[in-house]
Amino acid sequence: MIPPGSTIGVLGGGQLGRMFAMAARRLGYRVHTLAPDDDTPTGQVADLEINASYDDLDAIRAFARGVDVVTFEFENVSAGAAAAAEAHAIVRPNGRALAIAQHRIREKTFLADHGIPIAPFAPIRTEGDLTVAATSVGCPAVLKTASFGYDGKGQLMVSAPGDLAAAWASLGKREAILEAFIDLDREISIIGARGIDGGWSHFAPIENAHARHILDVSVAPAKVPAATAGLAVDVTRTVMDALEYVGILCIEFFVARDGSLLVNELAPRPHNSGHLTFDACRTSQFEQQLRAICGLPLGSPDLLQPAAMANLLGDVWERGEPNWAKALALPDVKLHLYGKSTPRPGRKMGHLTVLAPTGAEARARAVRARELLRS
Repeated sequence: MIPPGSTIGVLGGGQLGRMFAMAARRLGYRVHTLAPDDDTPTGQVADLEINASYDDLDAIRAFARGVDVVTFEFENVSAGAAAAAEAHAIVRPNGRALAIAQHRIREKTFLADHGIPIAPFAPIRTEGDLTVAATSVGCPAVLKTASFGYDGKGQLMVSAPGDLAAAWASLGKREAILEAFIDLDREISIIGARGIDGGWSHFAPIENAHARHILDVSVAPAKVPAATAGLAVDVTRTVMDALEYVGILCIEFFVARDGSLLVNELAPRPHNSGHLTFDACRTSQFEQQLRAICGLPLGSPDLLQPAAMANLLGDVWERGEPNWAKALALPDVKLHLYGKSTPRPGRKMGHLTVLAPTGAEARARAVRARELLRS
């Protein structure tokens, strides 16, 4: 066990690390963070903020020597950086899990090899792969870069086989996958936690709606059949056991109109959809991550009441300072801001959480509160 009073190292400086650091400090841990920028959301609440590139292996080694365990709030840390940290500190989750989750070809291959349901896909590494991919996957399809893609970045719809070469060229001919287009009913996520002893727990399924490819609103519990929810939970546990995972893992799922459930992608860290757990669950995803990586008993993930989370993007600031007083005049609204000084369209600046008797009521109130910010 890594007891309270120990030091946790967080690679990454964003809002996920910020909320993790808040949970860690409440339990008496110290937090160090490393990121390329200064005055980061995580750094603002950490004990120590180190400014260095994730590719600066000497800085990574020095960082790891100064902490008791290293974790991630940002998965696009190189395998070399993860290995450098592992040479000097406990790293949870392990570098293998990170390497699989950060690269779509490795990720999809791993899932397929373990019999996990996914959309048909084909890897694209060379010009010669284009015809094979278009033939095997068919169209319409979605072309996705193999790495460094999130919030819709690095993704293009391909309507016909003849469009694939141009689409790939527009992505810089980077390593990619072509994935079959899914007739989508909804998207859900499962956030699981696995301890060093293999102990496991999960949060209630969360339903997610996106706008411009960025998560817009999440509602828990998700409105899906019990069998669908159960399968998603089982898949999440299977994946975490296969990876010998320690920490928090989120799996994003597609629910197709025919009722089938398919894994979209893995996130080896707390997840935007799980922000509502901060207010809505007995133990938040951030505290659960801390408990898991430190060898503490996992907390109860029970949902206290149906809840909704509405993201606040920089667009909310387009008319000037948001009307905080109007939104906060609603007694059931919780506001979380991430300490980012410069709002930009599409940039995640914060979120609102609402608990209510039903998920639909919580969603309506959260969306209404966000509208009031712009009034």
